[in-house]
Amino acid sequence: MSKLGTLGHRLHRGEVSYDFVGKRKIWYSISILVTIVAIVGLVVNGLKESIDFSGGAVFNTPKTSMSVSDVQDKISGDTGGRSATVQKLGNGSMRIQVADLSTDQSKKVQQEIAKDLNIPTSKIDAEIVGPSWGKEITHKALEGLIIFLVLVVIYLAIAFEWRMAVAALVALLHDLTITVGVYAIVGFEVSPGTVIGLLTILGYSLYDTVVVFDGLKEASKDITKKNTSTYSEVANRSLNSTLVRSINTTVVALLPVAALLFIGGGILGAGMLNDIALALFVGLTAGAYSSIFIATPIVAELKEREPQMKSLRKRVLAKRVSDAAKAKARVAAGEPPVDPDDLEDAVLDGDEDDEDGAAPAVVGPRGTGSGSTASSGRPTRNQPANRGSRGRNRPSGKRR
Repeated sequence: MSKLGTLGHRLHRGEVSYDFVGKRKIWYSISILVTIVAIVGLVVNGLKESIDFSGGAVFNTPKTSMSVSDVQDKISGDTGGRSATVQKLGNGSMRIQVADLSTDQSKKVQQEIAKDLNIPTSKIDAEIVGPSWGKEITHKALEGLIIFLVLVVIYLAIAFEWRMAVAALVALLHDLTITVGVYAIVGFEVSPGTVIGLLTILGYSLYDTVVVFDGLKEASKDITKKNTSTYSEVANRSLNSTLVRSINTTVVALLPVAALLFIGGGILGAGMLNDIALALFVGLTAGAYSSIFIATPIVAELKEREPQMKSLRKRVLAKRVSDAAKAKARVAAGEPPVDPDDLEDAVLDGDEDDEDGAAPAVVGPRGTGSGSTASSGRPTRNQPANRGSRGRNRPSGKRR
């Protein structure tokens, strides 16, 4: 754990980094492949709607020692010619769902189930759900989803820029597609709990994306006034600095969701928890992936197409070629490379002399200067009387 913490600090400080933006084609390929699998699963299997959407009846039995398979065998053929979904609840009772039943048909099925399971009819609770209610939920959910996406695009376009809004929208659609595809492949029923889970993961996914975008906006401020880094490099450093935070946030959110899915739904048999937990678990995982591997690389790719960013890239690359050539020439001439500490001291010496009203000293490589001459005839570098006092004149107040 200590090694992971150290790695996180080094990532945040920029001491180590991974080229997420430079390898974006790999991430795009993975996302496209997973999305295709999800779409194929959706087309082939389709979504299994619960009776909340299709309409039907739900029968709840008292606590019983029978297994799910035993109940299915006993009631087989007595459900009005329709398939029944049997689920054991945490208190030991059975929940039997039969789709597309009218009120009169549900009463007959209730009596048949009571006879098959040797339970008094009055002990079986029957609930009739009309398909119109499910259609209304679907309609309202789609309205809420569309309004949410529109508001997200408008907010990001105003708070950041339209390129980030486009990237965030692509990431959200990516997460929704994968989550719905997993539902189709696994065969879980789509219930109102599923809708709640889908709408919830949009907020989590957007949160991770906005955190990365906020750091990128701050890091890329006045980037065109410098010739040190391209936009893609700044985006990659910003992504690495927020990487640990994004991972920690996702892991902390996934822990209770995993408990709901595998313990609450799998062991205790809580039906509604399965629907909500699966949507959250898949959506949170996909959201963490898309905010790191999809959203930021898309922004960098769109920004690099701007004329000013193209010009910046040319200047940065030209400067690096020039610096490399100068360094190679110094080595060929037998001159020592310029020490960065000497350059910093030279600037500081000049600043101090300017404050005192004296002319700044011209400082060359380490061990040379024009302030005084040694007995050997070689120029020596002027040293301040108290080098330790230099740190007090710095804005940070730190001593070197």
